Amino acid sequence: MDTYLTIAARSEGLYKEKMSKFLSFAEPCSTVEQAKEIVTRYKKEYFDARHVCWAYMLGNERTEFRSNDDGEPSGTAGKPILGQINSFELTNLCVIVVRYFGGIKLGTSGLIEAYRTAAQEALNAAQIEERIIEETLVVHYQYPMMGEAMRIAKEEGANVLAQDFGEDCRLTLSLRRDAMPRMRARYEKTYGISIVEDDGNSN
Repeated sequence: MDTYLTIAARSEGLYKEKMSKFLSFAEPCSTVEQAKEIVTRYKKEYFDARHVCWAYMLGNERTEFRSNDDGEPSGTAGKPILGQINSFELTNLCVIVVRYFGGIKLGTSGLIEAYRTAAQEALNAAQIEERIIEETLVVHYQYPMMGEAMRIAKEEGANVLAQDFGEDCRLTLSLRRDAMPRMRARYEKTYGISIVEDDGNSN
């Protein structure tokens, strides 16, 4: 797969249970630092709330994630929030659920259901987008081979990110991940063109 799902913009949800109010928010982010900034912002904004629980998922491969119960019984808040992110198969986002305690305890199962539903409400309201995963390739060639280097890039549908027309020319290209092996193979088989850098960066 060379695509992933994420949200286009901030979204909100609301869930009420036995006098407790659960405000939920989903925001796009792409780094741990951004996720932490989002959490800090909500903690400051809702400083009077009993709990500000959260979870985030990052990366095209959905391998970087974390959740936090913020004082709720272990596993009753952060994990249900993260579970909804997984249910929607999303990444590069942070989901916050703010709880205003209503005076009636919900119990373990009640808390799990409340945080799960609140997170779901925010994600139901989100605009979900499919993004293409791209990789970057840099090829080197002598000036007379410029036409051939550009022709291959055009035929494969690559995006030209940068061009260097010095004595030794370089061409920086990006292409969706699934199509990259074929383009790389064409360059490797073309006399006078070599791959000098393949950073594997994904967008």
